[in-house]
Formats: sequence, C-alpha cells, structure tokens
Amino acid sequence: MSYQSRDLNLAYEPAKGWAHFVLYTEPRHGVAHGALNGTASIEQVTPYVREWLGRLQRCEPNALHTTLVPNDKIPDLFHPCVYDDKDSPSAVGGSGCICHQTFLDPEFGLPVVAEHYRTVSGNIDTWKYLTYTPLDLRPQDSFASLVLAGDQFWVRTTSGLLALLPEEHGHGYGVGYNGGGPYELAGYISRLVESGGKDTAAGGLRRSDDAPDPRILAWVSSQAADRPQELTLEGLKRIQQGG
Repeated sequence: MSYQSRDLNLAYEPAKGWAHFVLYTEPRHGVAHGALNGTASIEQVTPYVREWLGRLQRCEPNALHTTLVPNDKIPDLFHPCVYDDKDSPSAVGGSGCICHQTFLDPEFGLPVVAEHYRTVSGNIDTWKYLTYTPLDLRPQDSFASLVLAGDQFWVRTTSGLLALLPEEHGHGYGVGYNGGGPYELAGYISRLVESGGKDTAAGGLRRSDDAPDPRILAWVSSQAADRPQELTLEGLKRIQQGG
C-alpha cells in the first residue's frame, strides 16, 4: 500500500533508485532535508542492526547523503577512513579518526551515513549510523512481524526482509513510559491490527480522529514492551484483547 497524504501519493520506483522519499529544500538558506520521512540514529549494534548492516552497500556520496549531516560536515563525506588512508583529512594523530562513510540500503534506495569516532589510542572505536525511515513497505511486501528492540523499531516482511519501521518526520516511536513516543507507536500498531496487517504506512492513524486502542497504548507504555521481542499479527491481536 502506497503512503498517501492530502497532497501526495508516493509509490516505490526501484528503477529510479528511491522509495517513499520527499526532499524539502530552501536553497537560498542552505536548507535540505527529508520533508516527510523520519530519521534514525543507530549506535547500539543489536542482532537486528547487524542484519541490516549486512545488506548495506558502500557507495560514493550523493545529494541525499548530504541531507543527513550538517552543512559544515558535507566535505567530510568525501574523505577516506583512517583504516583506508592514514593521511586522510579525517585522520587524527595518525590512528584516530572522525570520518563519515556513505552507504545505500539497496532494498529501499535510502541513504546511510556512518560516523566513525576513533581515539588515537584506539580505546574508543565507535560507529553511528544515520538514515531515513521509509514511509511504507514496498508494494510487493507483506507484514510478518513487528520488532521492538529498546529504542530501535523494525518490521519484518513475509519474505524475511528486515526494515526500519515506517515513520513520519516528527512522530518518533517509544516504549515503556507515558508520552508521545508510545502514543505514536500504539497508533501504528492499532492501525496495523485493524487492517489485518495490510496498512503498514506511517501516520495512517493520524488520517482519522480515532485514538489508539487503549489496551495497546497501555501495553506499549508499560515495561512489558521495553525488552527485545518480535511480535506477529496474532501476538499484537492478543495484546489488543488483553491477553
């Protein structure tokens, strides 16, 4: 199901190399970023993150990558990692590094920027991954399960593909507390259950006046949701039924 809003009808176009993405720009002010898509910043490497990283493809920086970093960091996208060139402009003291590497998620055509931070001594060596979330699954995809993994939210399709949970800009998800994040996630789950797993688009619930299912909202706001788990549609229905 294509993501829909009042003014746009977006569909997956694999031949064009993008999916469910709208770019907002103000060239006069040097502003360029995603207009509808949520953003994800991933630092904790869970088994789900490793699975996602395993399919990313290294690529040259392109215009979409530049929207994921501040303007003054755009030149850094073109500098090699210290592991590839000890004389890189991103190298620090010969073995430290503050580089930015660029990747593509080939399944959704979305950009990924990896920020590398390595101290000269090597006692700290970390990567942070920045990317956009899709607004929907692809038309050929079908929902199989929802993955909750701390502050990371994924969806798995019946073909086994793992994708970041569709999310709109400014409407991030959360679990284990009372607030906007759990409310947004409960709304997504409510719409998913109501449609029998067919409505996987972000923001579907906000196109109506309905509030999230109260039992789903209570569960998402509780500590029961704040642990790694993968829930099928039947599991989500049991939560709705109070099971």
